[in-house]
Amino acid sequence: MNSVPVWQTSLKCSNPHLKHMEEDLLYHLGLSTKSVNFRKEFGDVKFVCVAGSAYRIKAFAQMLAKEAGLSTDLPNLAADGGRFVLYKVGAVLAADHGMGAPSISILLHEMFKLLHYAHCTDVTFIRLGTSGGIGVEPGTLVITTEALDTAFESFYSLRILGKTVKRPAPLDPNLADELYELAQTLPDNVPVVKGKTVCANDFYEEQARLDGAFCQFTESEKMAYLNQACSMGVRNFEMECTCFAAQCYLAGVRAAIVCVTLVNRLESDQVRLNPKTYARIQQLPGQLVLALLRKHNALSV
Repeated sequence: MNSVPVWQTSLKCSNPHLKHMEEDLLYHLGLSTKSVNFRKEFGDVKFVCVAGSAYRIKAFAQMLAKEAGLSTDLPNLAADGGRFVLYKVGAVLAADHGMGAPSISILLHEMFKLLHYAHCTDVTFIRLGTSGGIGVEPGTLVITTEALDTAFESFYSLRILGKTVKRPAPLDPNLADELYELAQTLPDNVPVVKGKTVCANDFYEEQARLDGAFCQFTESEKMAYLNQACSMGVRNFEMECTCFAAQCYLAGVRAAIVCVTLVNRLESDQVRLNPKTYARIQQLPGQLVLALLRKHNALSV
């Protein structure tokens, strides 16, 4: 990457065709510029928090509402879209993005347009995730310093008009540092590390798992690959980071990723946590992000 990342005060939707549209239907959110006053409904948004699971992001939004002294019976603002959930608490939007880059890409396109039509400024995006750890134990928080593809390059690759386009995928290092410092204040001495995160386009083969329906590599090849990743500073694998980082960078918004690990992939492919432990540790990213939102007074209503 030749240029130094620059995060803008105002969000950028650089599509020149948008200004010629009489109506823009954010199809998967079920929101239209003809029926929604975006500036009135969303103009105060400063943080957008996303997670893969609709259940987890609802629990997170309810935690924010409780913190703000509001009812936890939150309306799903994207109900008409039938795909995603979307909640608003104070200056925070919380949405699920499903699994994988294609799904999170759809959400981000429509969220960026929502914020664009709302004339939002100084918006920060944070992904709260679960992941497979590399050399770290289950229950560890990993704050991403660099988003990599499975070839260990910091790019998000996609095909546009049949041609491969590679977009740089930087994250805001200052935001990562801020989250890391706040993590030291969490109760119970939650383990936290900063490290690189690999984005795979699959849960099984691209993540070097031996337990999928198909596998054409050996255990020794798997371990060589994962150990190489570990030696390069990779601390977890998931399925969205390069898309998330690249799209946020293209939109000019600050972004960070904080994931909890569910397994140490150097020891096992399968997640074998008991239900109580799983329920507890999947809340850790949200607890850390709540500390950030408190610091920035984002829950005031």
